[in-house]
Amino acid sequence: MIFSFGVSFSSERKDMKTKQFFRLNLWQQTILPSGKKRVGISMRLQIFVLLFNEMAEHREIYASWNPWHGCTKISPGCRHCYVYRQDTMYGSGIASSLARKTANFYLPIRRRRDKSWKIESGKVVFTCFTSDFLLKDADPWRDECWQMIRRRKDLWFYFFTKRIDRFMQCIPDDWEDGYENVLVGCTVENQQMADYRLPVFNALPIKHKSIIAAPLLEHIDLTPYLNESIEEVSTGGESGTEAGVCDYNWVLSLRRQCVEANIPFRFHQTGARLLKDGKEYRIMRKYQLSQAHKANIDFRIDEFSVPETAEYHGKNSD
Repeated sequence: MIFSFGVSFSSERKDMKTKQFFRLNLWQQTILPSGKKRVGISMRLQIFVLLFNEMAEHREIYASWNPWHGCTKISPGCRHCYVYRQDTMYGSGIASSLARKTANFYLPIRRRRDKSWKIESGKVVFTCFTSDFLLKDADPWRDECWQMIRRRKDLWFYFFTKRIDRFMQCIPDDWEDGYENVLVGCTVENQQMADYRLPVFNALPIKHKSIIAAPLLEHIDLTPYLNESIEEVSTGGESGTEAGVCDYNWVLSLRRQCVEANIPFRFHQTGARLLKDGKEYRIMRKYQLSQAHKANIDFRIDEFSVPETAEYHGKNSD
């Protein structure tokens, strides 16, 4: 569901000397100057209720599983990692670079009191989003994860990685040409990483592949790597107070490349700083996903689903 209210918010950040005005839909209007009429409380409440319902719809389809937490930075896209930022914010006593198993390690095979699965059948499980599934430090734990993934054939397991060059060292013995219920996203943030990681990625035996161009730090030419094995390209800007600027023209360029190759494309988030039509927009974290949806530039992909090119007929596990 894409909302287009045609209204504007203003918000004042107490830690800044000047006011920054955030517009709910930057794709249709310009930022409101100071003194313009603002949205009333009742309208704000209606909007927040609708946005809450939209997020609830996400939760019905998606699940999250972080078997371990912590990761080491290896490339420019790691510079302002949100995991490090959140660990600092919440006062973690353990360095973000130290990987450790979490209390949710066995989440996919946990059951409720009525014996039903805690993660219901049919969900897309975002896997290891506070680390990297192919992290070397996690080598002793990964085999157990593969066992759970193999057991829960009724779920999609989706992980992103910046360590695609470690893939063949990390797969189980029965992998062959890939598990039907596993989607792998190769993350690239600039041309150098695309040229290094994607030739490796394209050669790997994986049934469901996607390219994650995020955080998008510069213009990237993906055309040499867009083939029929790629089921989706997703892109987004960098989040956080130290984020670099994401130029909307870079996003549109990736979309054009995908349209020409007939590959599904998703603009999943704007990032904290978006340059569009010569103006830089500073976008609060809670609006970065919804603003990207409002751009309405996704191609061949439903908003809350796995790629349309991915065929999966999972059976309920025991």
